[in-house]
Amino acid sequence: MKILIVDDHPIVRDGLHRLLAGEPGVELRDAETGKQALALFRQDCPDLVIVDLNLPGFSGLELIKRLTLEKTAARILVLSMHDEPIYAMRALQAGAAGYVSKDVPPAQLLEAIRRVAEGQSYLGHELAQELALSKLRAPAHPLEDLSPRDLELLRLLAEGSSLQQIADALGISYKTVANNCTQMKAKLGARRTADLVRIAVKNDLVTGSPAAADGPD
Repeated sequence: MKILIVDDHPIVRDGLHRLLAGEPGVELRDAETGKQALALFRQDCPDLVIVDLNLPGFSGLELIKRLTLEKTAARILVLSMHDEPIYAMRALQAGAAGYVSKDVPPAQLLEAIRRVAEGQSYLGHELAQELALSKLRAPAHPLEDLSPRDLELLRLLAEGSSLQQIADALGISYKTVANNCTQMKAKLGARRTADLVRIAVKNDLVTGSPAAADGPD
Protein backbone atom coordinates (compact mmCIF):
# COMPACT_ATOMS: atom_id res chain seq x y z
CA MET A 1 0.00 0.00 0.00
CA LYS A 2 1.36 3.39 -1.00
CA ILE A 3 0.76 6.19 1.51
CA LEU A 4 1.52 9.86 0.89
CA ILE A 5 2.05 11.93 4.06
CA VAL A 6 1.48 15.67 3.61
CA ASP A 7 2.65 17.75 6.58
CA ASP A 8 5.12 20.62 6.85
CA HIS A 9 6.42 19.49 10.27
CA PRO A 10 9.28 16.95 10.08
CA ILE A 11 8.49 15.64 13.57
CA VAL A 12 4.98 14.66 12.45
CA ARG A 13 6.25 12.95 9.29
CA ASP A 14 8.92 11.10 11.29
CA GLY A 15 6.34 10.03 13.85
CA LEU A 16 4.09 8.59 11.15
CA HIS A 17 7.05 6.76 9.62
CA ARG A 18 7.82 5.16 12.99
CA LEU A 19 4.18 4.30 13.58
CA LEU A 20 3.80 2.63 10.19
CA ALA A 21 7.22 0.96 10.13
CA GLY A 22 5.80 -2.29 11.46
CA GLU A 23 2.93 -2.43 8.96
CA PRO A 24 3.66 -5.00 6.21
CA GLY A 25 3.74 -3.86 2.60
CA VAL A 26 3.52 -0.14 3.32
CA GLU A 27 5.46 2.27 1.10
CA LEU A 28 5.68 5.87 2.35
CA ARG A 29 6.29 9.14 0.54
CA ASP A 30 6.39 12.63 2.06
CA ALA A 31 5.42 16.12 0.94
CA GLU A 32 5.73 19.40 2.83
CA THR A 33 3.38 21.51 0.69
CA GLY A 34 0.21 21.08 -1.30
CA LYS A 35 2.11 21.72 -4.53
CA GLN A 36 4.59 18.93 -3.77
CA ALA A 37 1.73 16.64 -2.77
CA LEU A 38 -0.10 17.17 -6.06
CA ALA A 39 3.04 16.35 -8.04
CA LEU A 40 3.68 13.16 -6.04
CA PHE A 41 0.01 12.17 -6.26
CA ARG A 42 0.11 12.39 -10.05
CA GLN A 43 3.43 10.53 -10.17
CA ASP A 44 2.84 7.71 -7.67
CA CYS A 45 -0.96 7.29 -7.48
CA PRO A 46 -0.91 6.52 -3.72
CA ASP A 47 -3.62 4.37 -2.16
CA LEU A 48 -4.01 6.78 0.76
CA VAL A 49 -3.14 10.41 1.41
CA ILE A 50 -2.74 11.65 5.00
CA VAL A 51 -3.20 15.44 4.99
CA ASP A 52 -2.66 18.21 7.51
CA LEU A 53 -4.96 21.22 7.16
CA ASN A 54 -2.29 23.85 7.88
CA LEU A 55 0.14 23.79 4.96
CA PRO A 56 2.36 26.44 3.35
CA GLY A 57 0.83 27.91 0.20
CA PHE A 58 -2.66 26.55 -0.27
CA SER A 59 -4.16 24.70 2.65
CA GLY A 60 -5.11 21.09 3.24
CA LEU A 61 -8.74 21.88 2.41
CA GLU A 62 -7.75 23.20 -1.00
CA LEU A 63 -5.44 20.22 -1.50
CA ILE A 64 -8.29 17.81 -0.75
CA LYS A 65 -10.45 19.50 -3.37
CA ARG A 66 -7.66 19.31 -5.96
CA LEU A 67 -6.89 15.67 -5.19
CA THR A 68 -10.52 14.68 -5.64
CA LEU A 69 -10.57 16.54 -8.95
CA GLU A 70 -7.54 14.50 -10.02
CA LYS A 71 -9.16 11.25 -8.85
CA THR A 72 -12.74 11.14 -7.64
CA ALA A 73 -12.13 8.03 -5.55
CA ALA A 74 -9.00 9.42 -3.83
CA ARG A 75 -8.75 8.09 -0.27
CA ILE A 76 -7.89 10.98 2.03
CA LEU A 77 -7.48 11.04 5.80
CA VAL A 78 -7.06 14.38 7.57
CA LEU A 79 -4.68 14.43 10.54
CA SER A 80 -4.98 17.86 12.10
CA MET A 81 -4.32 19.76 15.31
CA HIS A 82 -7.86 21.16 15.00
CA ASP A 83 -10.42 19.06 16.87
CA GLU A 84 -13.37 21.43 16.42
CA PRO A 85 -16.34 19.96 14.49
CA ILE A 86 -16.35 22.79 11.93
CA TYR A 87 -12.98 21.69 10.55
CA ALA A 88 -14.01 18.04 10.30
CA MET A 89 -17.22 19.02 8.54
CA ARG A 90 -15.39 21.18 6.01
CA ALA A 91 -12.80 18.47 5.34
CA LEU A 92 -15.49 15.86 4.73
CA GLN A 93 -17.39 18.25 2.48
CA ALA A 94 -14.20 18.87 0.48
CA GLY A 95 -13.79 15.13 -0.16
CA ALA A 96 -11.89 13.59 2.77
CA ALA A 97 -13.06 10.15 3.93
CA GLY A 98 -11.75 10.47 7.48
CA TYR A 99 -10.69 12.99 10.09
CA VAL A 100 -8.67 12.55 13.28
CA SER A 101 -6.88 15.01 15.54
CA LYS A 102 -3.16 14.78 16.22
CA ASP A 103 -3.68 13.96 19.88
CA VAL A 104 -5.45 10.61 19.27
CA PRO A 105 -3.75 7.44 20.57
CA PRO A 106 -1.58 5.58 18.02
CA ALA A 107 -3.97 2.62 17.93
CA GLN A 108 -6.85 4.88 16.94
CA LEU A 109 -4.78 6.53 14.23
CA LEU A 110 -3.82 3.13 12.82
CA GLU A 111 -7.47 2.13 12.81
CA ALA A 112 -8.37 5.31 10.94
CA ILE A 113 -5.61 4.66 8.38
CA ARG A 114 -6.77 1.07 7.82
CA ARG A 115 -10.42 2.01 7.51
CA VAL A 116 -9.88 4.83 5.02
CA ALA A 117 -7.35 2.79 3.02
CA GLU A 118 -10.03 0.09 2.68
CA GLY A 119 -12.46 2.61 1.22
CA GLN A 120 -14.45 3.23 4.39
CA SER A 121 -15.08 6.43 6.32
CA TYR A 122 -13.66 7.22 9.74
CA LEU A 123 -14.47 9.81 12.35
CA GLY A 124 -13.48 9.43 15.99
CA HIS A 125 -16.41 8.74 18.32
CA GLU A 126 -16.04 11.96 20.32
CA LEU A 127 -15.63 14.09 17.22
CA ALA A 128 -18.59 12.41 15.52
CA GLN A 129 -20.70 13.09 18.60
CA GLU A 130 -19.55 16.72 18.73
CA LEU A 131 -20.34 17.12 15.03
CA ALA A 132 -23.84 15.76 15.56
CA LEU A 133 -24.46 17.88 18.65
CA SER A 134 -23.12 21.03 16.99
CA LYS A 135 -26.09 20.90 14.63
CA LEU A 136 -28.41 21.29 17.61
CA ARG A 137 -26.57 24.06 19.38
CA ALA A 138 -27.09 27.79 19.12
CA PRO A 139 -25.59 30.09 18.17
CA ALA A 140 -24.07 28.51 15.06
CA HIS A 141 -20.33 28.61 14.45
CA PRO A 142 -19.45 32.00 12.91
CA LEU A 143 -17.83 30.29 9.90
CA GLU A 144 -20.54 27.69 9.34
CA ASP A 145 -21.96 29.38 6.23
CA LEU A 146 -18.58 29.60 4.51
CA SER A 147 -17.56 27.13 1.83
CA PRO A 148 -14.18 25.34 1.88
CA ARG A 149 -12.97 27.82 -0.76
CA ASP A 150 -14.13 30.74 1.42
CA LEU A 151 -12.20 29.32 4.39
CA GLU A 152 -9.09 28.95 2.25
CA LEU A 153 -9.37 32.51 0.99
CA LEU A 154 -9.89 33.77 4.54
CA ARG A 155 -6.81 31.88 5.75
CA LEU A 156 -4.62 33.32 2.99
CA LEU A 157 -5.88 36.82 3.76
CA ALA A 158 -4.96 36.34 7.41
CA GLU A 159 -1.46 35.21 6.42
CA GLY A 160 -0.94 38.52 4.64
CA SER A 161 -1.46 37.46 1.02
CA SER A 162 -2.69 40.11 -1.39
CA LEU A 163 -5.79 39.46 -3.49
CA GLN A 164 -3.60 38.87 -6.54
CA GLN A 165 -1.41 36.40 -4.63
CA ILE A 166 -4.54 34.56 -3.49
CA ALA A 167 -5.83 34.46 -7.06
CA ASP A 168 -2.51 33.01 -8.24
CA ALA A 169 -2.41 30.43 -5.42
CA LEU A 170 -5.97 29.22 -6.03
CA GLY A 171 -5.87 29.43 -9.82
CA ILE A 172 -8.79 31.87 -10.06
CA SER A 173 -9.15 35.46 -11.26
CA TYR A 174 -8.52 38.57 -9.18
CA LYS A 175 -12.13 39.60 -9.77
CA THR A 176 -13.39 36.28 -8.38
CA VAL A 177 -11.31 36.73 -5.23
CA ALA A 178 -12.55 40.31 -4.79
CA ASN A 179 -16.17 39.19 -5.26
CA ASN A 180 -15.71 36.35 -2.76
CA CYS A 181 -14.31 38.81 -0.23
CA THR A 182 -17.34 41.05 -0.68
CA GLN A 183 -19.68 38.08 -0.19
CA MET A 184 -17.81 36.96 2.93
CA LYS A 185 -18.05 40.44 4.43
CA ALA A 186 -21.82 40.26 4.00
CA LYS A 187 -22.01 36.76 5.52
CA LEU A 188 -19.80 37.64 8.49
CA GLY A 189 -20.97 41.21 9.09
CA ALA A 190 -17.51 42.59 8.32
CA ARG A 191 -17.01 46.09 6.93
CA ARG A 192 -13.35 45.94 5.90
CA THR A 193 -10.78 43.38 4.78
CA ALA A 194 -8.99 43.92 8.10
CA ASP A 195 -12.17 42.71 9.84
CA LEU A 196 -12.00 39.47 7.85
CA VAL A 197 -8.41 39.01 8.99
CA ARG A 198 -9.41 39.47 12.63
CA ILE A 199 -12.21 36.91 12.24
CA ALA A 200 -9.78 34.41 10.70
CA VAL A 201 -7.28 34.84 13.54
CA LYS A 202 -10.00 34.64 16.20
CA ASN A 203 -11.21 31.33 14.74
CA ASP A 204 -7.68 29.84 14.49
CA LEU A 205 -7.55 29.65 10.70
CA VAL A 206 -3.91 30.74 10.79
CA THR A 207 -1.21 29.63 13.21
CA GLY A 208 1.36 32.34 12.57
CA SER A 209 1.22 36.09 13.13
CA PRO A 210 -0.74 37.60 10.25
CA ALA A 211 0.53 40.52 8.24
CA ALA A 212 -1.70 43.33 7.14
CA ALA A 213 -3.77 42.20 4.16
CA ASP A 214 -4.11 44.58 1.25
CA GLY A 215 -6.92 44.85 -1.24
CA PRO A 216 -10.19 46.73 -1.49
CA ASP A 217 -12.21 47.49 1.66
